[in-house]
Amino acid sequence: MPNSTTVTEFLLMRFSDVWELRVLHAMLFLLMYLSTLLGNLLIVTVTTFDKNLHTPMYFFLRNLSVLDMCYISITVPKACTIFLFDNRAISIVECAAQIFLVVLCAIAEVLFLTIMAYDRYVAICHPLHYPVIMNPRFCIQMTLASIFSGLIYASVHTGNTFRLSFCHSNVVHQFFCDIPSLLKLSCSDILINVVIIFFSALVIVGSCFFFIIMSYVRIFSAVLKFPNVGERRKAFSTCIPHIIVVTVFVTSVNSVYMKPTSNSPTVQDMIISVFYSIVPPFLNPIIYSLRNKQIKDAVRRIMRRIFYSEKQ
Repeated sequence: MPNSTTVTEFLLMRFSDVWELRVLHAMLFLLMYLSTLLGNLLIVTVTTFDKNLHTPMYFFLRNLSVLDMCYISITVPKACTIFLFDNRAISIVECAAQIFLVVLCAIAEVLFLTIMAYDRYVAICHPLHYPVIMNPRFCIQMTLASIFSGLIYASVHTGNTFRLSFCHSNVVHQFFCDIPSLLKLSCSDILINVVIIFFSALVIVGSCFFFIIMSYVRIFSAVLKFPNVGERRKAFSTCIPHIIVVTVFVTSVNSVYMKPTSNSPTVQDMIISVFYSIVPPFLNPIIYSLRNKQIKDAVRRIMRRIFYSEKQ
């Protein structure tokens, strides 16, 4: 194109250019990042060392915690850097790597949450067949299939994005590289990209969300038939945290990737991105640990064991 230059690096955006607000945003992001790492590390440690939690439900919860630590580490450290320092640049290779890893973790997270819904469905609706259906081999296969699916999905969309030419601008209106923001900077025809993103997200995220909803419809219909109020309360307590996490994550992802691309980005777009890239990894350990009696009991047992060994 005439009077245009090829982009060699991108510039990420801040929420504000006011220094005091930049420091505040960096502190908030850093606090959420450290809390996420500590909370998820606690879940990984407890579910690994407490034999009472060596069940399929906690196997997938441990995998989700490991994934969440990786997920939030892709975006937050770089965001804190651009908030605190004047250099907002990110190379094309770094940007591609960030997009690839974010998409990989996001798809794996959706699939993990879907498997966890299936796990709750089998445990509550088919308790006698639970050990047979949710056997260790099946759990490992589902975990590997989720990661492999995320790798394929991320490879396709990252490659499809970076085959485009970027010459309109190099300012990404986000605090990290994401596909919708880059499409707005392209001087190539992005119709194919938009169609592929829309339908692939509709098929994968939409089908997973539909599967989760149907699982919980059957779970709730089965739970309401329980004669004991305590059993109903216990069943609901294991399902409600999962529903909250799924709703926040899927809603925010759809609001970013399913809406039409706009050439007038706003701070609202950046805030919505926080709800699918930072909030779910931050919420997971809070929801699953504070509301889960088994994890709290396991933490107490491990703390007593450590305290007793130190006294000896």
